Parts: sequence; structure tokens; C-alpha cells
Amino acid sequence: MSAPENPKLKISSEMAAVRDHRRDFPAFRFVYPVISRRAKGLSLGINLNPDKRCNFNCVYCEVDRSRPGLQIQPTPESVREELDRLVGAIREGALGRDPRFAGLDAAELTIRDFAFSGDGEPTLVPDFDRFVEAVAGTRRDCGEEQAKIVLITNAAGLDKAAVRRGLRILDANGGEVWAKLDAGTEEHYRLVNRSFVRFQRILDNIRRTALERPIVIQTLFLKIRGEPMPPAEFDAYCRRLEEITAAGGRIKEIQAYTIARPAPEPWAARLSAEELEAFAEALRRRLGAAVGVYP
Repeated sequence: MSAPENPKLKISSEMAAVRDHRRDFPAFRFVYPVISRRAKGLSLGINLNPDKRCNFNCVYCEVDRSRPGLQIQPTPESVREELDRLVGAIREGALGRDPRFAGLDAAELTIRDFAFSGDGEPTLVPDFDRFVEAVAGTRRDCGEEQAKIVLITNAAGLDKAAVRRGLRILDANGGEVWAKLDAGTEEHYRLVNRSFVRFQRILDNIRRTALERPIVIQTLFLKIRGEPMPPAEFDAYCRRLEEITAAGGRIKEIQAYTIARPAPEPWAARLSAEELEAFAEALRRRLGAAVGVYP
């Protein structure tokens, strides 16, 4: 069961807690609170990659890779301990004393989800299923079963045995998979995501995962050297999604968003809200899909 909508909370990109997505909070190493537009409220992030390890090098990634990450490794036990402690701190009003969350009341600080989202790709960690079990334990034992558990992933590791075990635990505990797909062709994928992982592996993993549960597709639309995604590439991107659904895959929603914070590449730029909405409307018309827009 998902958390009920809170009509009082009008999430804007101008909110301090939305603009500031630092993956840290005093006295915590692996978990952090943010106000997330896509979660529609308070999201508790789980950073399994403080070392910044990732198999993508996206042109828009906000993680500062010019500086080395922290050479500490989370364990399921350490994540569980910190997550339990953070939930307790939230209930005691700790967020209300942080400037990032100033002005939000207790109802607005209801936990909407627990999200595997950090400084790298969460499915790279060994024993991923044990981390999912740890988060599911906090969700259950702390009485936060209204909140979802979300895996935000580039999909490269969805075929790993431990990850597939973790997805089954996710399914049993109100979970969702949010899988990145930023391209329709290998060439555009290499340009935007700059990964050594084959594009076909990404597509195969998304299709296989969507055959077993409804998933969310996350797509970042941007301008590259002043130009948005070309029509031919957009057509190829739509065809990839059509192939997934034609095979029986279930896409719950497409989240269309753009660059929100400074990108590492000066030639990668955000779309305007109007430009992003135009892509979203084209997706709705062609695919008949639910499309959320996050300018």
C-alpha cells in the first residue's frame, strides 16, 4: 500500500530540500533524507555506493567524480541500524530543525519511500538481496508499511542472481523498480550514458524485469550542444518501449525529467518545462502511457 497523497505538499523545484540532494545527514553514512518530487514527498535514500562506484558515466550525473569517494563499505547490518535510527530521528522532529526542511509540518514529513539511490549503481554491491531484506525489516518493524521500497537503477545489473533475489523481496514488500532508459539506439546510449555495458543487455534486463512485475521507466531528456533528442532517436526510443510491452512487459509509468542541478559537461543542458512537456505529450499520444513530468 502506498502512502496517501498529501494535497498540502506542493513540491517545487525551488524548495531548498528539492534543490539540495546531498546524500548525507549528520551522524549518518549510508542513509539520508530528501524531499523528492518523484516520490511526492519525503524519501529516505540508501547510498550503497559512498565509494562512487558506477558502471555508467552519464553526461548529466550530479555526483562529483573529480574527488574520490569514501572508502567505506556498507553492510546490511549497518544500513539497517542507520535506517532505524533515522526513522526514529524523524519521528522526534529532527528534520524540522534542519534548514533544508524548514517550513514543512509533520504531515509533510511522512515517509513516502525508502529508495536505493546513491553515488553509484546500487546493484553493484555483493549480496544485494540482503540489503533489500534489511530495508524491508525497517519498513516492517518501524511500522512504515505505507511507504514503498524503490530501486533506482540503470538496469545493467538486473540479471544478477542476488539482484533477482532482491527483486522478489522487493515484490513482497511494496517495492518498485525504477529503471533508467535514456536512449533508443546504441549510439545515443554511448553518447549520453557512456557505459561499457552493451545497450542490448540494458534492454533485455528491462524487458525481463517488466515481464515479472510492473516497472517505472525513468528517462532524462536534455539538450546536447544546444539540440534536444533528434526525432529519429526519439522514434527509436519509443520503439524500444513498444517492444517491451509487445513482449508482455508492464510499464506502470514513464518519468520524464531533465537536468536539475549543474552537469559535469558544459555541453549538456536542461530542457525548458515546455520542451519537456512536448516530449511527454508525444509519448502519451504514441504509447498511451502514463507519463509524469519533472522539469
